[in-house]
Amino acid sequence: MFFYLIAFAAGLALATQAAINSQLSKAVGDQPVVAALISFFTGTLLLLFITLSKANLSEVWVNLPHQAWWKWIGGPLGAMVVFTTVLLAPKVGVSNMLFFIIVGQLIMAMLIDHYGLISMPIRSATLWKFIGLTVVFIGMTLFFYGDKWFKS
Repeated sequence: MFFYLIAFAAGLALATQAAINSQLSKAVGDQPVVAALISFFTGTLLLLFITLSKANLSEVWVNLPHQAWWKWIGGPLGAMVVFTTVLLAPKVGVSNMLFFIIVGQLIMAMLIDHYGLISMPIRSATLWKFIGLTVVFIGMTLFFYGDKWFKS
């Protein structure tokens, strides 16, 4: 249950981060890429502090050069997500932006789990998962567009 609460908190943080970073973008002359850079830089400083106080870096440096190329793209993918949220939040709204991000995450997560991609454990995509994904999609669609479709 604790790990689900952490995931929930990460979702809260993502929505908050998008709103904060879009305001940061306005403050730096409507430049979303600069706001994304500042966001990643301050996050990197925090992670550096935590790493220096908690991690055994001697083990890390020995193994790092021997890693597959694809293990290095997590940071750039994260940077693109942050940049995308900074760019899109003021244009389409945080809720609408997150709607599409969540749908994309769920679809990709099901593919990764079902096929065990990226060395993840296999968790089959069952009929119930597809039904659950459909219910989530319908619920999110009603959440975001229901007011427009069912005006009083």
